[in-house]
Amino acid sequence: MDIRSYVLNKAREAKEGAYSLAKASSKQKNAAIIKMAEALQKRAKELISENRKDIKFAKGKGLSKALLDRLTLNDKRINEMAQGLVEIAALPDPVGEIIKMRQRPNGMTVGKMRVPIGVIGIIYESRPNVTADVAGLCLKAGNAVILRGGSEAINSNKAIVTVLKDVIGQHGLHQGAVTFMDISDRKAVMEMLKLEGIVDLIIPRGGEDLIRAVTENSRIPVLKHYKGVCHVFVDWDADLKMAEEICFNAKVQRPGTCNAMETMLVDKKIAKAFLPAMIKRFKDAGVRLKGCPLTRKIDASLENVKEEDFYKEYLDLILNVKIVEGIDDAMVHIAKYGSSHSDAIVTNSYHKAMRFLKEVDSSAVFVNASTRLNDGFQFGLGAEIGISTDKIHARGPMGLEELTCTKFIVLGNGQLRE
Repeated sequence: MDIRSYVLNKAREAKEGAYSLAKASSKQKNAAIIKMAEALQKRAKELISENRKDIKFAKGKGLSKALLDRLTLNDKRINEMAQGLVEIAALPDPVGEIIKMRQRPNGMTVGKMRVPIGVIGIIYESRPNVTADVAGLCLKAGNAVILRGGSEAINSNKAIVTVLKDVIGQHGLHQGAVTFMDISDRKAVMEMLKLEGIVDLIIPRGGEDLIRAVTENSRIPVLKHYKGVCHVFVDWDADLKMAEEICFNAKVQRPGTCNAMETMLVDKKIAKAFLPAMIKRFKDAGVRLKGCPLTRKIDASLENVKEEDFYKEYLDLILNVKIVEGIDDAMVHIAKYGSSHSDAIVTNSYHKAMRFLKEVDSSAVFVNASTRLNDGFQFGLGAEIGISTDKIHARGPMGLEELTCTKFIVLGNGQLRE
C-alpha cells in the first residue's frame, strides 16, 4: 500500500471512531479512560522496555540530554500519565453543555451547545507521555485522534497506543477513536495535511521547524505555538529569596520544555544584590550563562549575550541574563523578543503586578510564580493537548473545553420569519 492510501485509510478509521464517540455517554467514556489509566500502570514494564529501544536509538542520533529527558519513560512518568487520565475522567464532560440561552422578542430561545470538533490530528516529537494525554482528552471531549509521533519515540508510542486501543475496544467504542500512524516517513504527515473534510483540526507539538512546516503545508486549520521564549522579570522591590527560587525553578526544573525561562530580566536597582548568588546557583547547576554588558560588569565570567540570542528557545541549560531599567524596559523587551507563551514578574508591588498582567500579551502571565506552571495539569485541566499561542479559538493550555466547539441551538413553538 502506498503512503497516500495508508494515510487515507487511517483517517477514515478515525472518522468512524469519531462517529462512535459522538454517540457515547459520559459514563461510557469515563469508564474507558479509567481503565486506560489502570492498563498503563499494569503494563509499565512493557512500556519501559519498548522505551529503552527508543532511548538507544536517540543516543545514537546524538540527541541532547534535555531531549533525551523528554523521551524517557519510567515508573514515575507512567504513573503521572495514569493520574492525568484519572483526572480527565473526573472532570465534567463539556459535550452537550448548553450555554448563553436567551429569549428573542418573537418568543424563540437561542443558545449554544458544546459539541466535539471531530477528528483531530496530533503531530508531535519526543515525549511519549503526550500519546496518553491527548488520547484521554480527545476521547473525553468526543473527538477521535490521529497520532503521529516522531521516529525517535515510535516504539514507545506504538506500545502505549496498543494498550489504549485494547481498552477502548473492550468498552464498546470504535478503536479508530485512537488511531496511530506507525510509519516515520514524513510524506505521511504531508498527506494527512491534505485531508480537509476528514480531519477537522491539526495540532503540532514540537520544535519551531516542525510547526512552521505543518502550518505552511496544511489545508486544515492549525492550532500552534512556534516556540516558548519565556521571561522572568525580577522587580526592584521583589522578595529576592522568592525571586531566586522562582528563577531557578523556571530554568532548571525541566529546561527542555516550552515553558522554561530563556531570559531573566533583573531591575538595575537590585542587580548587585541579587545576581551574584543567583549566578553562582545557576553555575552550580550546570547552566551556561550569557549576560548583557551590565551583567558582565558584575560577573565577567559570563559569555557575552548577542541580540539574536534573545529570540532563541534553547530547550537546554542555557540562559540569557539582562539588566533593565525597570518594569517598562522589561515589558518592552518581552514585547520585542518574546513569543507570547509564558512570562512572569516577581514583585511586592500590587500596581506593577496588575500592570504586568494587563500589558504583557502572552498565553499565561504570572505574578510571583514560575513559568513552568503554564501547564494543563497544573491549571486543573487534567492534562493538556498543547499550549496555544494563537488568539483564535483557544489560547494557553488546551483542555477539554478547548477541544470542543459550539453550535447554535434554537427552541421555538412555530416561529416563522416575516
